[in-house]
Amino acid sequence: MDRCPHNIVSVKELNKSYQRGSQNVPVLENITFEICDGEFLALMGPSGSGKSTLLNLLGGIDKPTSGRLVVAGKDIATLGGSDLARWRAEHIGFIFQLYNLIPVLTAYQNVELPLLLTPLKRGARREHVLAALQIVGLADRVKHYPRQLSGGQEQRVAIARAVVSDPTLLLADEPTGDLDAASAAEILSLLQRLNQEHGKTIIMVTHDPHAAERAHRVVHLDKGALSEIRAAGPKVTSE
Repeated sequence: MDRCPHNIVSVKELNKSYQRGSQNVPVLENITFEICDGEFLALMGPSGSGKSTLLNLLGGIDKPTSGRLVVAGKDIATLGGSDLARWRAEHIGFIFQLYNLIPVLTAYQNVELPLLLTPLKRGARREHVLAALQIVGLADRVKHYPRQLSGGQEQRVAIARAVVSDPTLLLADEPTGDLDAASAAEILSLLQRLNQEHGKTIIMVTHDPHAAERAHRVVHLDKGALSEIRAAGPKVTSE
């Protein structure tokens, strides 16, 4: 029986390089792997290994130099311009290390932002925003500004913003990297709940092995190459 009856992501012989003057600088080389619908995957590796580059490719922020990159049934390497922007708005929710909230907007207004690009009417947008804030445990903070929230609460607002449009895929780039241990644990538990209770497929870049243990699988990158794919959780060692 297939480990993955339905792939939400299929990456095949993916390469990414940048031009620096006359020099071609490879960042990712011959990356091939798949992600199941409903999976929680951690992406690990040392600084400069290409983790964030791979996340940006999966989210349609950047384009591969070569290879096949199918996400939610679409080879996004073939999309451009407005088609790519529409695809991204429909399928991708981003969660960043530094939250990227707009300081002059309330929690409600920050979460509503992605919906302003959709045809939803004001009443429907309100329902979506309040539901998203309820999911992250901030229904009582709708009128608070980022400066009135703790770091953990700001990240929960950012997660609500990422899920408000019900995207296919959540991409989290070091989502606990700027938080204390207690707040980080709360955010990881929230991501687990989104995965287990709401069926969200999550790809999380992290340096923290304890954070990676929350995922189903861990993909390791080293110098732009796939070095290991393993089940998450602490490794068992024999005495």
